[in-house]
Amino acid sequence: MPQRPDIKDLSLKALELFQLCARRGSLQAVATETGLSPSTVSHHLRNLEGSLRVQLIDHSRRPLVLTPKGKVFLRNIDDALHALRKARAEAAVGDTSDASFLRVGAIEDFDSDVIPSLAVSLFESMPKCDFVYHTDSSHRIVEMLKNRDLDIGITATSNERFPDCVERPLLRDPFVMVLPKSLEWPPAEVLNGKTNLPFLRFSSNLVIARQIEAQLRRINVLPAHRFECDNNQTLLAMVAAGTGWAVTTPLLFSRARRFHTHIEMHRFPGKGFARTLAVLANDDCSRSVLDLVETSVRDLIQEKLIKPTQQNASWLAEGFRLLD
Repeated sequence: MPQRPDIKDLSLKALELFQLCARRGSLQAVATETGLSPSTVSHHLRNLEGSLRVQLIDHSRRPLVLTPKGKVFLRNIDDALHALRKARAEAAVGDTSDASFLRVGAIEDFDSDVIPSLAVSLFESMPKCDFVYHTDSSHRIVEMLKNRDLDIGITATSNERFPDCVERPLLRDPFVMVLPKSLEWPPAEVLNGKTNLPFLRFSSNLVIARQIEAQLRRINVLPAHRFECDNNQTLLAMVAAGTGWAVTTPLLFSRARRFHTHIEMHRFPGKGFARTLAVLANDDCSRSVLDLVETSVRDLIQEKLIKPTQQNASWLAEGFRLLD
């Protein structure tokens, strides 16, 4: 009769390292992420296979490949490890002041006004916590959440969803046209190509660019363009110089204050459209910490972005707003 696996010798650390190796496909990548040496990671995996008396990984292949039994085993432990991490997070943070580690990622749209103040606020609220802040594009923030390289992300939403994700809608950020102040043509005529002023686009790999292009196709507008970039500041600097016009959002417009004397924001002609920003988190993130981050971000957006922007453009009162 074959021996049964010695379940009492299974290590939670080994199970988590096995799950990481399956996702990353590399001992070195897991070692770098966890701060362990590759030999230590390998030792844990060998001990796990020894306890189970099953080969989980084909150690002769690079990148690492799971054996058929390894794939079955991974599928069966995923939910269990998720439940354990969630329980551990909630037990460790009954009170946010006891939180010990938090990784927050946010899109660059917030890096000048909201994130610095958020960092100070969270540092004061969670005095025992070590923080890691990361700024990147929306798709990179989502990818890092998927890979569990972040606990919480503040990002623009898309149609893409991933399992084990908590999504809390945060901000409605409508699209607007930005024109040089010296331009006398009305926005609708500029949009429809009645002038020689070219359209200045966001780079096509960005989520915001795809949203804008989709709307322009829907209304059958194909403006001529000579310039595209992935940086809102550069885009609006070009508009300020009188070289073209752009479609952006009030949030992004608010970040380009030094150009405001030379540019003007207008309601998008015809049917309006907007992007949604949200707070995302892995669902094993402590709810008390997530609530604190969301509340802090909402207060900061209202104070630092929405209120001053609406004072200068009252027509944005309904469109540029926090979401319930």
